[in-house]
Amino acid sequence: MNYLEKIFGLNGKVAVVTGGGRGIGQVIACGLAQAGAEIAILSRSGADNTLEMIDERGGSGYYIKTDVTEEDEVERAMEKIIDRSGSMDIVFNNAGICMHQDTLDATAEEFRKVIDVNLTGEFIVAQAAIRIMLANGIQGSIINMASMSGSIANVPQWQVSYNASKAGVIHMTRSLAAEFAETGIRINSLSPGYIATPMSADTPKELRDAWMPLIPMHRMGKPEELIPAVLYLVSDQAGYTSGSDIVIDGGYTCI
Repeated sequence: MNYLEKIFGLNGKVAVVTGGGRGIGQVIACGLAQAGAEIAILSRSGADNTLEMIDERGGSGYYIKTDVTEEDEVERAMEKIIDRSGSMDIVFNNAGICMHQDTLDATAEEFRKVIDVNLTGEFIVAQAAIRIMLANGIQGSIINMASMSGSIANVPQWQVSYNASKAGVIHMTRSLAAEFAETGIRINSLSPGYIATPMSADTPKELRDAWMPLIPMHRMGKPEELIPAVLYLVSDQAGYTSGSDIVIDGGYTCI
């Protein structure tokens, strides 16, 4: 075993990834698998392609159909993971949606939908995972997916529901980290900037062109550039890191 494997390797660990069927969730699931973790993907829409990618890289994983906004479904999924894998060391709490809307065009129902998935859904998953970890004596690591949009207001598109949800995730993470610090369970958040995923590829070109001058690096990030931060946060080397929000945005929030 080399030095990097010793400090960042995840052999014998079990990692739960929500929303792991595509985009950032898919890339992180594959990265965690390559580091040695067994992957359990929770998603509403399937994860066959992700599981094929994990298998091609010599890893192992499985999928449980789950709506993260439904408490009963999440609790049942967590119990299945413990029954099948015997542990739950890592949770990458990633499922989310975004609506670009002018505020006066948005309905309260649409606002609630985004909050329900991005904030309430992450709370439901984190709460269920903490219960499982406490019941099984696991000092695990939970990473909640936030966004730079939790700290800034994006332009030129308006997305008040998404921004509000991600600001909530950041502060929810701090609150959970403080509450459970003495248990050894660590809870952090990850705040990417504009990342080149299939979702962002569907964004109108005029929006993407407007973003480039605002990003000091003048490019979108690659999903793979998030993997090292995740590996750090879930490793034992991050034993003194909890309640942190790790921003990876090409310098966007610096200006």
